[in-house]
Amino acid sequence: MGKTKRETMYTKDVILILAASLGYFSCPMLATPLIAGFSEEIGASAALMGMIGGMMNLCSLCCRPFVGNLADKISKYKVSFLGAGLMALACLGYILAVSPAMIVAARIINGVGFACCSVCMSTWMSNMLPKEKVGSGMGVYGMMNALGMAVAPGIGVSVYQTFGYRPAFLIALLFAVFTGVVIQFVSDRGEPVKARTNAGKTRLRLVDKKVLPIAAIIMLFAIPYCATQSFIVTYTEVRGIRVSVSLFFPLYAAVLLVLRFRMKGLFDRLPFRIFLIGSAVSSFIGIFLLGIMKSNMGMFFAAAFLAGGYGIMSSVCQSTAILLAGKEHRGLANSTYYIGLDLGMTLGPIIGGFLYGHLNIRLFYPVLLLTAPLELAVYVLTMRKKGKNIQIEKDRKL
Repeated sequence: MGKTKRETMYTKDVILILAASLGYFSCPMLATPLIAGFSEEIGASAALMGMIGGMMNLCSLCCRPFVGNLADKISKYKVSFLGAGLMALACLGYILAVSPAMIVAARIINGVGFACCSVCMSTWMSNMLPKEKVGSGMGVYGMMNALGMAVAPGIGVSVYQTFGYRPAFLIALLFAVFTGVVIQFVSDRGEPVKARTNAGKTRLRLVDKKVLPIAAIIMLFAIPYCATQSFIVTYTEVRGIRVSVSLFFPLYAAVLLVLRFRMKGLFDRLPFRIFLIGSAVSSFIGIFLLGIMKSNMGMFFAAAFLAGGYGIMSSVCQSTAILLAGKEHRGLANSTYYIGLDLGMTLGPIIGGFLYGHLNIRLFYPVLLLTAPLELAVYVLTMRKKGKNIQIEKDRKL
């Protein structure tokens, strides 16, 4: 019986969506650790560097409520293909940019494309999964996203160090094209399911209130990771730390892959609070190690603990959001989750730019340590009762 469920979960369409999700997430993530330095090279100030780094996600944040509603109403394929096209156009903008203003315009286009792909593909994927496999299935989907977020920056840094910024952005363009091509072969086009009740009601909901605490928690986990994405190259150069920065993200990805596969069966069983406490502690240790690292070994352990923090929680939070909202509101639940992720990815570079420009560089990571206790505080203040309800829902599915 269990074997049959596993086979039905990994259909051809599911595998194609997983591959496409790796492509769409890799595209902007490859550019993230480079965009601040590239902006500085063509005339941006320290504050503008951070603003440009977060601009894509700020724009994506503004689009998500509308894309979330669209994901429940129109073809997921059409919106995802539009998103891939916009991200390809944005990468072309990076390649041709000669001023900070051109980069800002490209980041805005990238933000709209990223919003379309992320909300629609996650909803598309969740609708293909058996009910009893939503947690583990979205965990695998989250693994593809996290893998793209981890591996792509390393590829970008390596290409930049060897060939320069613009060839690295060309690789990002190829990731966007890959996404657009792969989804052509998905048989299930993600057409909307007609509502069976309340057919006359079309009130626009911008967020799912039940998912807002989850959005706040993933935001806090994302801030230090995304600040690291944008500034780890600059941070190590300014401090004169001799480490192979390009290895940080592949190391993170490798550890995350091991953790995901080892913990795959736990995502549908363990309470949310267990993941939260373990990941908050792991994230704290990872940030602390980044602040004191002096060698590749220290960087390796920092990457490993961040994988146990942000890497694990990115999928746990997404599957929890889906369980809280219910099947009829998965598009809105996903968009609310991604609003939190966008805020973290926006604030991470902005906070990083502020710390880089206004404080001693040695205080960069000690300040970011504050996010770990805040993650636990959000849960205690808003989610203790909801956490019990989520576990009851998981038990019913088992």
